[in-house]
Parts: sequence; C-alpha cells; structure tokens
Amino acid sequence: MTRSTQIWVGVVVLAALAGGVALKAKEDQKIGTTEATSADMPEMKVEDPDKISIQNGDKPEIVLEKKGDEWRVTKPVDAKANQEAIKSIVSNLKDLKAKEVISSQATEQEKKDYDFTPQKGVHVQAWKGADKKLDAHFGKTGGRGQLGMVEGKPGIYTVSGYSAYLYTREVKGFRDTEIFKYDDANANQLSIENKNGVFSFTKDGDKWAGTFKGKPIERFDEDKVKDALRTFKSLNADDFGDGKKPSDVGLETPEAKVSIQLKDGAGKYVLKIGSVSTGTNHWAMKEGSDIIYSVLAYQADWALADVPKFQKPVDGGAGDAGKGAPMGMPPGMGMPGMPHGMPPGMGGDPHGH
Repeated sequence: MTRSTQIWVGVVVLAALAGGVALKAKEDQKIGTTEATSADMPEMKVEDPDKISIQNGDKPEIVLEKKGDEWRVTKPVDAKANQEAIKSIVSNLKDLKAKEVISSQATEQEKKDYDFTPQKGVHVQAWKGADKKLDAHFGKTGGRGQLGMVEGKPGIYTVSGYSAYLYTREVKGFRDTEIFKYDDANANQLSIENKNGVFSFTKDGDKWAGTFKGKPIERFDEDKVKDALRTFKSLNADDFGDGKKPSDVGLETPEAKVSIQLKDGAGKYVLKIGSVSTGTNHWAMKEGSDIIYSVLAYQADWALADVPKFQKPVDGGAGDAGKGAPMGMPPGMGMPGMPHGMPPGMGGDPHGH
C-alpha cells in the first residue's frame, strides 16, 4: 500500500469514527429529550376537596375538614377554622400544575439540595371523600420557580400556582380568631368592672354619660367611650390558650370584665380579662364560650382602665399653663417665685410703681 493510499484510508476511518461519535451524541441527545418530554407529568390540580392535611417541616400536622358548609381544624386541635383562609387554599389547589422536569430520577442528594426533607419541605395531601386527590411535597423556590415532588413519582418538577404563604402559617393562622363583632353605632351601654371600681356608660340620644362608683365622672370625655367601643367592635384573638384552664390564666376570678349592650336588645357582649399571656397581652374569654384567647395589650388596657382614661385633660389640654399669670398677660407668662408673679418694670407701669 502506497503512502498516499494509507493517508486516504486514515482519512476515511477518521471520518467514519467522527460520524459514529456524532451519531451517538445525536442519539443520546434524542434519548435525553425523550425522557424529559415524555416523562409522566403528574396531575396536581385538585377540585373542591373536603379534607386537607398540611405538614410544614417538623411542625405539627394541621388537618382541615369540611363539616357541612363550614371548615374546621381537626388537628392538632378541634376548632372552627378561618373560613376565608381555607377558601384561599381550596382555590389555590385548583391552580397547581407540574410544568417542567428538573430531575427525572431524583437522587437523595438532590432531594436534600432542593429541601425535600422532613425538616424543610411542605407536605400537602388532599382528599375528596375517600379518594386521595393529591399527595405532594414542596421544596425550594429558586430561579426556575417552585419545586415539587409527587408521591409515587421519582421526578422533581417546577410547579406553577403554588402560594407558599397559604400553607406555612402557624396553627392559629388556620383558626377563626373572631371573638365578637358588632356595630358600635348601635351600642347604648358599656360597663367595666376592675380593681379600681365599676364604670357605667349610657347613651341617651347622641350623648354619652359616664359614672364611676355611682358618681358622675369629672371632666368626662365621651369620645373615650367611643374609642373603647371601636376597639372591641371587631375583637380578634392574637393567640389561643389551648390546654389551659381558666384558673391557670387568671380567668376564674378575672381582673376585669367588659359588658357591651346594643340598643333594642339586639345583642350583649361580655369579655373577661385574665392575667398576662405574653409581653403585655392578656388572656381573655367571652361569655358563653370556653375558648381561652390572648388579646393585645391596647385592647386589655380599656378593660383595666382607671378614671383618667375617660377624662378630658385639666383645662381642656392646657394643663397648668396660665396658672399664676398676672391679669393682662398671656397665659404662660407668669414667673413663679417672683414677687406678685412678675418683676418691676414688667407690668403696665414702666417705672414699676
């Protein structure tokens, strides 16, 4: 074989090898694309579930169940649910959709990297009747969006529609926090009992009158009564005293009691205030319920008030300004400690006579 023939044979072999490599790469690329596009994209959308379970990391599992027309929290406590919060979750479940495959066969390291662990992931399950419609885990949110996995599927997917804040609330965020609600314009009686004594406020026409220990309150400010009624008209709990007894939180013998009466017998609302819960907040109970709530400090302050809380400031807010000021001088110009309240030469006589 001549030298030129060897060269040509070499060229042909190299070309064949190169073509084989290119063909193999093309086949590999095709296989990879097929795996990604033909992967079983799971159905995640749920229509009108009647039971939802949420496990946010290592926090207690929260179970929500529809009883008749209303939702209840049935785990970790049995309590009326915040209906609007649950409706938002039910609506959100309709929007869930697996969009893109991140990993068709997720490794344990990938699960860890993407927060699919019991300590960090959010596990959401939903049922309609006896049928489980969704069993999904939600992990990290990154540049490609929210990541999710579906029980029984090995892949990690990007998921659209998921609103994390709806599922990661504390238990109290799923509960009905309303203590009571009324129209403050319809209130015509307010009474407050605490260690200072008994306050009684009554509305006659458009005007409020107030007494303390049976006597009229001096410098009574009816706007303060209106402020108190506004504070209580949409009273919501800041937290709950689950597992506590009234005797544990100062409610067996309350520190204060607030009673609000609406005109024409339209309603009566009674709130008992107990000891401090956290910070300056207080435990509370409403009449007719055994639920123990925690209310904010500014709300409890009206129940624990003393007389000055319902009075106008001395001199209509001027305080002591003007006391000691000589006649003919503007208030505040008096100089205590000086004879007659002013030095010679400061009066109308320039000679000080």
